[in-house]
Amino acid sequence: MKKQKRFLVIRTDRVGDVIMITPIVRELRKSFPDSFISVLTRPQTADVFKCNPYINSIITDDLTDDSFWNVVSEIRKNNFTEGLLVFPTERAAFQMFFGGVKKRYMTGFRLYSIMTLCRGVSRNKYRNLKHEADYCMDLARRVGVKCDNIKVEMFISEEESLKAEQILKINGVPLNSYKIFLHTGSGNSAPNWSEEKYLILVKKIIEKFNDKNFSIILTAKEMTENFLRKIKDINDKRIIDLSRVLVSLRDLSICISKADLFISSSTGPAHIADAFNIKAIVIHCHRNVSSAKHWGMLNEKSINLEVSEEFCNANCSSDKKICKFEEGIKIEEVLNHIVIN
Repeated sequence: MKKQKRFLVIRTDRVGDVIMITPIVRELRKSFPDSFISVLTRPQTADVFKCNPYINSIITDDLTDDSFWNVVSEIRKNNFTEGLLVFPTERAAFQMFFGGVKKRYMTGFRLYSIMTLCRGVSRNKYRNLKHEADYCMDLARRVGVKCDNIKVEMFISEEESLKAEQILKINGVPLNSYKIFLHTGSGNSAPNWSEEKYLILVKKIIEKFNDKNFSIILTAKEMTENFLRKIKDINDKRIIDLSRVLVSLRDLSICISKADLFISSSTGPAHIADAFNIKAIVIHCHRNVSSAKHWGMLNEKSINLEVSEEFCNANCSSDKKICKFEEGIKIEEVLNHIVIN
């Protein structure tokens, strides 16, 4: 009888990054239907995998010194045959090593990868740039997956779907309105517009679609009191601030799943929208590490707007100390892709 494959997929960075490994678990399940598949991530990002039909278990690591050996113990008792360390950290490499994972793979080559006997999968210094989800899939390809489907995805239960509708309804969002989720923050994960520019966008949406049935739902925890005061001064009940309501990642996620349109910079909530196949208009820097080619939305409904190479070369410094992202994408470019029937 053939021994069961037992996969551990590890990524312990931010929400958008963690969403990039959702294609891996799907394709592992399709390639090895009888396998055991677990993910290891931080408690803050574990909700990405809730209701995911392709995984058997979720292991969390809060990355504190106290929890290191607890995670090792959890790994060891699962008898994993393969471990895929997508976002390489010394901590996770040694956790796989001490946890007895039989074959260990990780992105790139480092001293600790040699010390822990990890097999490296190179990104070739991003010379032939491709999407982050595609880079992640390279580790799954190393263990036998033959697939180019890198679509990201998240799942919600029927109960969560009803809960999301209830949250929106209680907070004044008509369920029959065209729901525009506007996330003005980025957590410094990517270049972004100023709040002043987002404020102008809100005013222009209202001006252009004033006779339409729509709602603008604000979700960013980073919104300043000054910005919220100016939003309040617009005095339009169609603008609803849910930033203090959607305090958990899961509540934010299930409500985003009800959006008709999501607008933001290239940040975690945008990838949540992508994972629910929601149309998104997302603004990107031209630099490789932040570009649409590397971090763009993958669903066919979405629009990736990127600062042009010409603008970047003319206005931004090569050392990234000077970045004119604010002026690189015009409000009208976003506005022109909004369609409310």
